[in-house]
Amino acid sequence: ANEQHALATLRAAAAAGAESIALCDTNGGTMPAEVERLVRVAVEAVGPAVSVQVHCHNDCALAVANSLAAVSAGASVVQGTINGIGERCGNADLVSIAACLALKSGGAYSLLTPQSVPRLTELSRYVDDVANLTPNNGAPFVGRSAFAHKGGMHAHAMALAPESYEHLPPDTVGNTRRVLVSELSGKSNIAALTSTHGVVDSEVTKAVLAEVQRREALGYQYEAADASFALVVSKAMRNFTPHFKRIRYQVEVSGYGSIRHGSNTYARSAVDASHMEYERSEATVKLALPGGGYMHEVAEGNGPVAALDAALRKALEPTYPNLQDLHLTDYKVRVVRLPEGGAAGAEGGGAAPLHTVIAGTASAIRVIIDSRDRATAE
Repeated sequence: ANEQHALATLRAAAAAGAESIALCDTNGGTMPAEVERLVRVAVEAVGPAVSVQVHCHNDCALAVANSLAAVSAGASVVQGTINGIGERCGNADLVSIAACLALKSGGAYSLLTPQSVPRLTELSRYVDDVANLTPNNGAPFVGRSAFAHKGGMHAHAMALAPESYEHLPPDTVGNTRRVLVSELSGKSNIAALTSTHGVVDSEVTKAVLAEVQRREALGYQYEAADASFALVVSKAMRNFTPHFKRIRYQVEVSGYGSIRHGSNTYARSAVDASHMEYERSEATVKLALPGGGYMHEVAEGNGPVAALDAALRKALEPTYPNLQDLHLTDYKVRVVRLPEGGAAGAEGGGAAPLHTVIAGTASAIRVIIDSRDRATAE
């Protein structure tokens, strides 16, 4: 581009009475040092009466850095979007920019009220929810993993000096600290987590750590499964009481090919081998309840999981009516890596090398289920 021509255009706009101009890094390829230089030149060219704005794209993962460089050079308005939502690689993330200017600039900038900064995490997740986007766990400041700690030594240091691993207190931006559970966990991780469940006995902490490590060798993962970890703790404390006991269950999936209307004879006009005029999934469950009663229910659904869910709800909702407010929000299925020899090897406690089990539809899998209570939104 012709820099002199661009400057002449800016001066002409200012002379004609423009109150604000916007400098756009449309292709997202400019480096921060160059952005700072160009913005400083533009500010000098148009004078103090004209507001200089900056509009950065994230094609080089520098939209936030470029926006901050522009502010440092004199830009007074930053264009962007919440969470950086935008075309191609996205726009400048206003959440990160606002947090940096409000909390990392020594009070040099005034852009949000003191009450607004602690609501940045809430704002970020609200926008993702409205846009039907999955929140970025690794988002700076507001991501679920932004203040997450995993290694045992890491968690131990956190207890002594949080600032060694956290650049600011999580609640400053409305976020929370998370101590993760995994095969890398040490006693400090487990102690920090079990303390939230009222555990003070070191022997219980050791038992929880041993159980987590054993089960992760079998393919379990507790980093994103807080409810499953709570069950491990409860069982280690020997105060776990099951809400029901499964006696048996059965799921039947049936499919029928093309059927002539009004008859029980099959047509020979199926589109292909997978064509089905009718599919049905039916689940039957028999459960024992704590009060000594039994529930035996059957239900249909759109697939085997939906049928089993419907049957379980029919059996449990009379006793646990709050289940009516519990609904599925997301689930993930992954093929997992198991120790040599499969689950039996892991149960034996041996430190067998890991390998990928290639067994097609017979592979071991891990299922992570996210549910939410409609009444509390938790």
